[in-house]
Amino acid sequence: MSRARRDSRRNSRRRGLVLFDILLVMAVLVVGTVVYFLWRDSDDSGSAQLTVRYRTDAPATTGTAKPWLEVINDSKETVALGDVTLRYYFTADDGAEYGANCVQTRVGCSNITQRIGATAGKTAGADHYLEIGFTRGAGELAPGGTSEAIGLQLYRLDGKKLDQANDRSFDAKATHYAPSKLVTAYHRGALVWGEEPGGGTPRPGRGRSAAAPAGVVFDNFHYSGAADPALAANGWQVRTEGGGPGIASTWSADGVSFPAESSAQGGQALRLRVASDGTEQGTKQAELQSTRPEFFTGTIAARVYFSDKPSSGRTGDHLNQSFFTISPKDKSDDYSELDYEYMPNGGWGAAGPRIDTTSWRSGSGRPEDRVTRFHNQSLQGWHTMMITAMDGKVTYSVDGQTLFSHDGKKYFPREGMGVHFSAWLVDLPFKGSRTWDMKVNWLYYQADRAVPLADVQKAVDGFYADGTNYVNTLPKP
Repeated sequence: MSRARRDSRRNSRRRGLVLFDILLVMAVLVVGTVVYFLWRDSDDSGSAQLTVRYRTDAPATTGTAKPWLEVINDSKETVALGDVTLRYYFTADDGAEYGANCVQTRVGCSNITQRIGATAGKTAGADHYLEIGFTRGAGELAPGGTSEAIGLQLYRLDGKKLDQANDRSFDAKATHYAPSKLVTAYHRGALVWGEEPGGGTPRPGRGRSAAAPAGVVFDNFHYSGAADPALAANGWQVRTEGGGPGIASTWSADGVSFPAESSAQGGQALRLRVASDGTEQGTKQAELQSTRPEFFTGTIAARVYFSDKPSSGRTGDHLNQSFFTISPKDKSDDYSELDYEYMPNGGWGAAGPRIDTTSWRSGSGRPEDRVTRFHNQSLQGWHTMMITAMDGKVTYSVDGQTLFSHDGKKYFPREGMGVHFSAWLVDLPFKGSRTWDMKVNWLYYQADRAVPLADVQKAVDGFYADGTNYVNTLPKP
């Protein structure tokens, strides 16, 4: 072999080795970078530096605890609120069940999640905690940034007053915001602020719940009572004014409550109680209604408990248990109304049990202004009631089975409506005291889409799993 050929082959091998070395270095850099970012994303070292400030709006003995919290980012880097979890520690008086909700926050109560958990061991002032999380829709905190005020409520489901004096995170003197180490904060599951109680309480997960999709309303009725300010904040009003239907001017807040309910998903439900002694003066009807005409086309669903028998007293009353959407004004040119009315003992001369499904285009009550179907069947117990209004067609279904469907623009919704849950007496034909209970577990609405029952339940299950009590992602008017 000539010297020239040997030199050529030697140079070729050398160039190959150099190229191999370059590729090896590049591979190491790429793998190292990937490993670094995977490590960084999975790192639970809690590099964020946070401060939690606290104040209270309630005395030690109260019907509802009102902790207000604020998160401040003391880090040099931006912190996603979806990576942050807070815990407020308390003692469950008498072993009672507790509920919680959000009243006010700049990031929106739709982006606040809440769970109540028990500590692993008993510690003075702390056998339970309220865990507050954030969805990704809550945004980020820039260095030095603040979440601003987060107004929360904590209450007993039995309606009794609670004693905060022995609650670890409560401070009666903190009527103005001040840093509190008795409320803990976690970043990606790692403790970064505060002092945990003893007893080996497990650390929270990484959080990062997804933000709710656009065009959705969800409410699981986790409220402390008819006077809960969160009701108004979330667009609800307890009816107390006069008028019909039923026994005129007997609407009362006394029949609206949110007790523990073992048969309800999440363990709490809205209860609408009708009470009567057979006289107009001794009758109280109940209704919860939305104050915003936000419900138009799409799918609206509610899990409702209908009663065939009274909770106490004699049966036979002409009781009407209703779930419906309705225009805000009776004389609107675009009046719209979609109704479910369940009457276990019938009414207006018709026998029960019976469920009426009716679409109205006027509040006149005239037969020509409605299209309706009557169904003689019992709906005792829990049922998922759905109304779908899409593409000129309205469909009423119960537990996924169609009851009634109609086409045509005449009775199709023409304007936004409010949603109502109502329990009332058609008349007073009987003597003696009795009470009737209608219950509502949750409400779900998806604007401008026909959603099958399985997908509705999947979305609802997701909200419960995340600890989301209320969502409204409809466009603001």
